[in-house]
Amino acid sequence: MSGHDVRGDGYPIEVTGTGDSPLGMAPEAFLRDYWQKRPLLVRNAFPGYQSPIEPGDLAGLACGDGVLARIIRHDRATDAWTLETGPFPEEKFPGMPDHDWTLLVQDVDKWDPDIAELLEHFVFLPRWRLDDIMVSFAAPGGSVGAHIDQYDVFLLQAHGHRRWQIDASPNPPTGFRDDVELKLLRQFTPSHDWVLGPGDMLYLPPGVPHHGVAEDACLTFSVGMRAPSAAELLGDYVDHVLADEDDSVRYQDPDLVLPDDPARIDAAALARVGQALDRLRTDPAGIGDWFGRFITTYRNAVEVTAAPDLPPPAEVERRLQAGAVLHRHPYSRMAWLGDAGEARLYANGDAWAVPEADARRLANCSELDADIFQALSPAGRSCLLELVQAGHFLPPHDED
Repeated sequence: MSGHDVRGDGYPIEVTGTGDSPLGMAPEAFLRDYWQKRPLLVRNAFPGYQSPIEPGDLAGLACGDGVLARIIRHDRATDAWTLETGPFPEEKFPGMPDHDWTLLVQDVDKWDPDIAELLEHFVFLPRWRLDDIMVSFAAPGGSVGAHIDQYDVFLLQAHGHRRWQIDASPNPPTGFRDDVELKLLRQFTPSHDWVLGPGDMLYLPPGVPHHGVAEDACLTFSVGMRAPSAAELLGDYVDHVLADEDDSVRYQDPDLVLPDDPARIDAAALARVGQALDRLRTDPAGIGDWFGRFITTYRNAVEVTAAPDLPPPAEVERRLQAGAVLHRHPYSRMAWLGDAGEARLYANGDAWAVPEADARRLANCSELDADIFQALSPAGRSCLLELVQAGHFLPPHDED
């Protein structure tokens, strides 16, 4: 079943990496033909890939405070699933069985710079759409069950081998079991069955049922996307609008005429309700400002705060000029919007007005040195120093 196209649309579901792209094709072709349309297996997406972390590293990370970690176990005899959440005590892992369990750790890119480097291979996507890299270790037989995700995901096999089954048929069943606390599918009939080795990568658009089982002890890296639901967008936007809304603006009916039935809500009344709600809407710039704040905050597990003993702005600038380098906080999320040379830079829900060139530089750099600082406008430099004071760039230290 490995290369069969059950959708009958002529697009191959399995390709081989080209060496210069993890997609096995030009990014433009992937976005046009596969992104949010159909799954894709890329054999040898990362040729000769070797995981930068070991299973023991992941277990150690799962024991740390502030780390989002889970253990999922499966009892084959009863088909029972159990979920435990971390952080876990260090003595937890030496006593774990040698089969049928999985450790999942979120945001590993925030803790390990070698993992974070993987994100540079996904710059064909908007940076604000990328959520995190989750790393899972699975003992032989380990799995999280057949399920669906409501967001795009790239599943890179980093170590060992995992069997992936997916249901790429049109309108697959998506009902959940009611006997487990995990959202597992009640019915799953795979259309494709593959075993992935190191360097192979599977892309799945939202809503594709899939099931992965470890063939041997393995590590899988999941590059997930931020995909807020319509309810989340609407709820946050309404809160944003209401925070500044004038309570004196109310439903009005100066054109009221005698009703044919005083208990009836007529079409004219509904039209006036629509007009009242229209007043809650803002102009496109207002929507953009809200969304910039929202998306740089959405699903962020850690609040960025200023470092202790923060040097004053003048001292930060002096150290930069002396050759120091600023490093971006791993949980700092930035995006920008604007045109005609003017922009607003967003960082974890806050905003700064800066020239577009400065917004581009600041939003895209993970390290900042004196050359980049000198290239900024006065407004951009002021913004950078405020970002340092807010904790988005970690301050440099004197060499001594």
